[in-house]
Amino acid sequence: MAHPFLDLAPLSAAHFASVEDRVARLLGTRQDVVIMQGEALLPLEGAIRAAAGPGTTALNAITGPYGQTFGDWLRDCGATVIDLAVPFHTAVTAAQIRDAFAEHPEIDFVSLVHAEAATGNTNPVAEIGEVVRRHGSLFYLDAVASVGAEPVLPDAWGVDLCVIGAQKAMGGPAGVSAVSVSERAWARMAANPRAPRRSYLSLLDWKERWIDGGRRALPHAPAQLEMLALEACVARIEADGLDTVMARHACAAAATRAGASALGGGLEPYVYEAADAAPVATTLRAPAGVVASELVARALASDPALPLAAGGGALTKEMIRVNHYGADATRGAVQASLAALGAALAEKGLKVDLAGARRAAESAWV
Repeated sequence: MAHPFLDLAPLSAAHFASVEDRVARLLGTRQDVVIMQGEALLPLEGAIRAAAGPGTTALNAITGPYGQTFGDWLRDCGATVIDLAVPFHTAVTAAQIRDAFAEHPEIDFVSLVHAEAATGNTNPVAEIGEVVRRHGSLFYLDAVASVGAEPVLPDAWGVDLCVIGAQKAMGGPAGVSAVSVSERAWARMAANPRAPRRSYLSLLDWKERWIDGGRRALPHAPAQLEMLALEACVARIEADGLDTVMARHACAAAATRAGASALGGGLEPYVYEAADAAPVATTLRAPAGVVASELVARALASDPALPLAAGGGALTKEMIRVNHYGADATRGAVQASLAALGAALAEKGLKVDLAGARRAAESAWV
């Protein structure tokens, strides 16, 4: 039986390389871009294990759960780790990075998450990158959630290792991901005797077997369907225009924040300052006495397809996430999410203003 997902012609090396080139253009980078055949945790971990080791002193900014994970990986590599943790309702600043360098001039590696979809904050990477570049440290950035929702510019910001995934704001597949790698980062990896080799985690394997070979022979069979989906998603962004896609996410975030504030019922933005709030997802603080996960479950009972989730781990009781990214960066998804949350709050006996929330959200969508 014929099926559009089956019996496809093999993906050629030239086709694979062309997709990498389109991702590089999306990032505005001249660095090498490697598309890895797995979810973004693959290059996120692979890049740390390749570039960090016992001689590394790492400054690890923690603005959410992924920053905590990166610190664990760095310690497992034998690096000395200096954690810079800030409250999850805010963002790290360039001044804090500068102060850390002044206190620990031996820092030679900086890890940062651009936007934390899990906590709803975003960090000022351009300003931080300037401080890191001046100090001379290698700069590692998780831009998985931010790419497509806000600018991600590895070259302009001095990012040496920039990891992206397509499954959020890009509206693409989760099964492939990419990392841009600077010449400095390649040199750091080559000098690291503990960098993974002959391993699915190995970036050096990709460099030696793929990039240095002129991208003529793939090191292993590619994830064909995911690569085709990635190509399609990049093509859609190119057709719409990256600025248009980012503007849509910014509008969704502004509308959600304004609508939630007008809704009442004790609901309020989790990230205090709008400037610190990520355009990929908006987090909200549940009213006192209301368990966030129970409120979300009630809201989803009306429509399980709504982009709503409770916070993870310790945040499950207090945080609500509106994941207005990709296909859900729309007026309809935002308004439906606010309406469902409002109805769930009203069932709890809390006073809400559904009409006011609807008007506020619409006014904020500019």
